[in-house]
Amino acid sequence: MAKQQKKTVTGRVLHDPVKDKLRPIFPLDLSKCHTIDELVRAMGDTAYTGRQVGDAADVLEAMARDKDCFVVMTLAGALTVGKMGLIFCDLIESGIVKAVVSTGALMAHGLVEATGLSHFRYDPSKMNDAELFEAGYNRVYDSLEPEKNLDHVEEVVDHIFDEWDAQEVVCSWKLHRRIGEYLKKSSHGRGILKSAYECNVPVFVPAFSDSELGIDFALHKIARQREERPLLRFDPFEDFEKFADTMMATKRMGIFTIGGGVPRNWSQQFGVYAELMARRGYKKVPLKRYNYGVRICPEPVHWGGLSGSTYTEAVSWGKFVPAAEGGRLAEVFDDATVALPLVAGAVLQRIGYFKRK
Repeated sequence: MAKQQKKTVTGRVLHDPVKDKLRPIFPLDLSKCHTIDELVRAMGDTAYTGRQVGDAADVLEAMARDKDCFVVMTLAGALTVGKMGLIFCDLIESGIVKAVVSTGALMAHGLVEATGLSHFRYDPSKMNDAELFEAGYNRVYDSLEPEKNLDHVEEVVDHIFDEWDAQEVVCSWKLHRRIGEYLKKSSHGRGILKSAYECNVPVFVPAFSDSELGIDFALHKIARQREERPLLRFDPFEDFEKFADTMMATKRMGIFTIGGGVPRNWSQQFGVYAELMARRGYKKVPLKRYNYGVRICPEPVHWGGLSGSTYTEAVSWGKFVPAAEGGRLAEVFDDATVALPLVAGAVLQRIGYFKRK
């Protein structure tokens, strides 16, 4: 029989952390960290955001190794201008990511990259924002997107729309697949949409009109009206239904969220949609909730916005499997340009992706 612990004079019972099976933490010894993976594993044994990075890599690795898990990656923020695009290519080409849900701007800036054009550092000593406008430079925090780049994007998109059969409805995943096909034929560099096309990964942009590509679609409509050509019709519910059918066919689901916003919510609300179909009598379907979740976003929860809401809050909406039922969730409250390379790089090393390349 185990020896009963005694109360101290103040009434406290001082436990043994080893007997309580608590996990120890350790100083970060950089002399022992020779790879991204070794660094991230060591960070996981520290505290604060470092530990969050380590825990996130462990959950993402579990997703990657679960052969029955369909992983959705959601993207928000100027991450291609922030030069994170090749990491997304790696996550797609490695087979970890099976679908992408993104902001339209991120895809437009990524198309700039994929066609061989560049973004540039912003030097505030050379031009202020009014002068940038006059010179045709669009500022994204500390970087610049030349307006000429976006004119080039319109040329690419117009070429695709000119060849589009007016009898076929346009939606974001079909358009992005066509752009990927175009890049496969005409571009030698890498890009998200090119990788997605080559790996048969659908790319959804639920807020399509809020983007350069959405503007290009609107301008193309005006051009067709002037030329008295049949107009193209865009239907966002084609995206919704394609995503729902895809997710309904999965055994387990995982979500890798960078940022928040519409891509995150649109992807997560599938669980609500499935539950409502069953509860309101439209279709007999099981609960479909994400089994895994990894989120990288610096937004704090107390502002009340969706981007800062926690995964545990989403459990209450029926979007995630709770931890008590086997759900695995990890959240990193950090800038994606810092945390994403660490988390993704560690997991890609663990699964041997760089050796294969």
